[in-house]
Amino acid sequence: MEYLNIFLEYIVEIGILLFEFVGVGVIIITCVVSLYKCIGRRPDTRIYLAKGFAMGLEFKLGSEILRTVVVREWKEIAIVAGIIALRAALTFLIHWEIRQEESLTREALQKKKI
Repeated sequence: MEYLNIFLEYIVEIGILLFEFVGVGVIIITCVVSLYKCIGRRPDTRIYLAKGFAMGLEFKLGSEILRTVVVREWKEIAIVAGIIALRAALTFLIHWEIRQEESLTREALQKKKI
């Protein structure tokens, strides 16, 4: 049984590192592409950047949820819960920003058609 516990911890650590790596990679790639779009004065730059941040944060949130599998003390649980709450709040705010920006873009397009 001890070997299964060690194996589970090993697999969880690999999953955490993988999700963290993917989340950071998504954020970096999004920033580079958004910089290119910003230089080209593309109107969808803010929406693209916000969507990329949201996706990156969701991967990072997934890694924190996996981290709850291997915590052993209440203090660690409280820290992980705080990190999850902060990342969830950031994701919520970014999705709200995306909706606001998309509605403003739709309104601007409708005004151009009139």
